[in-house]
Amino acid sequence: MSRAAATTISADVTNMSELAPLLKGKLLFNEPMSKHTSWRVGGVADYYFKPKDINDLAVFLKNREKYIPLYWVGLGSNLLVRDGGIRGAVIMTSGMLSEISIIEENVLRVEAGVACPKVARFSAKNDLTGVEFLSGIPGTVGGALKMNAGAFGAETWDKVESVETIDSTGTLHIRMPEEFSVSYRQVIGLKNEWFVAARFKLVEGDAETALADIKVLLEKRNATQPTNQPSCGSVFRNPPNDYAARLIESCGLKGKSIGGACVSEKHANFIVNTGDATAADIEQLIQLVGDTVEQQHGVKLMQEAHVIGDAL
Repeated sequence: MSRAAATTISADVTNMSELAPLLKGKLLFNEPMSKHTSWRVGGVADYYFKPKDINDLAVFLKNREKYIPLYWVGLGSNLLVRDGGIRGAVIMTSGMLSEISIIEENVLRVEAGVACPKVARFSAKNDLTGVEFLSGIPGTVGGALKMNAGAFGAETWDKVESVETIDSTGTLHIRMPEEFSVSYRQVIGLKNEWFVAARFKLVEGDAETALADIKVLLEKRNATQPTNQPSCGSVFRNPPNDYAARLIESCGLKGKSIGGACVSEKHANFIVNTGDATAADIEQLIQLVGDTVEQQHGVKLMQEAHVIGDAL
């Protein structure tokens, strides 16, 4: 997800209210982000917009107050919103930018709000292979593009033929992979352009085999990750030639908790909300885990989970 830097400028409610009649989607004010993040924590966002489609999104971007920062959210995974909330506008793509189709031979066009597991299943059912790994990513295509999400040894941008972006004026662009700097869990692109769709180049295969492969991958995920508890997925990136989970576990941190936040007993690179965690609990535990690993192993873990918003 593309994110704007936080700011202390207060948005002009009157102007944003005047924008609402131009929109076909849903524009809410003071929306609790705990309803929209996989950690189930987070304060209120000044504005929360769910566009009906890409054209509706373009209208919003073209007519909004330009000083209001934007925060793009898909399924709210890989994201920690602080308890003080967001001084800006959240654009929610999940469930809205949801079109998926085969546009030419072996090429899948998928909008940014489509959940990654749905892409895996859709392609498999249409005898296309290459994105089965997306079944293990608990986010949307927009987020997967932003961070080059990966699972089971494969990464999103390995299959990207081109992407569609929208800029701050609401203008659409088609961009090629070579226009981006793509690396492990990081993608650097053009400033003030955000992903709205991707085109994946796939390979002909067999639906039965592909669906069976997806089933195996999901069974492995469920067996090794705390999928029944609120989390953001992996908190830290794997360091070169090692695993963050191994380092964290070797420090004896499984089960370590601060408030309602706890390092998962099932997978050490997951921090779960046991029921009453605050964003501050989670952020403090992330810091503690990172500091402990650095002290005991001399390895500085890079955080994969994004933290946005204001602290209380």
